[in-house]
Amino acid sequence: MSRVWSSDGGALCPDCERPRDACVCRADTAPPTGDGTVRIAREVKGRRGKAVTVIRGLPLAGPDLAHLARELKQACGAGGSVKDGSVEIQGDKRDQVAAVLRARGFRVKLAGG
Repeated sequence: MSRVWSSDGGALCPDCERPRDACVCRADTAPPTGDGTVRIAREVKGRRGKAVTVIRGLPLAGPDLAHLARELKQACGAGGSVKDGSVEIQGDKRDQVAAVLRARGFRVKLAGG
């Protein structure tokens, strides 16, 4: 497939050259591996003193991780995002997040202070 300039703002994946909605190369990325334990920590460093609950070690990637993040945000009634394979939820919501993840069958450990 030859590359043609387009004014659509880069709606094509640079790797598979398909529309970003139909990208196939991103779906093949393997989920991160670890010891099988999901760690939930509270962080305030670098956040102007505001607490954030960070969930690391989830054996999910891509759309599955984004879907779980959405469910966690709804369960906590808070905002959040997915960054570098971890989920961040605004506020100290460790207990609520742990309860949701345990109900989904994950092995959970509260990490940090």
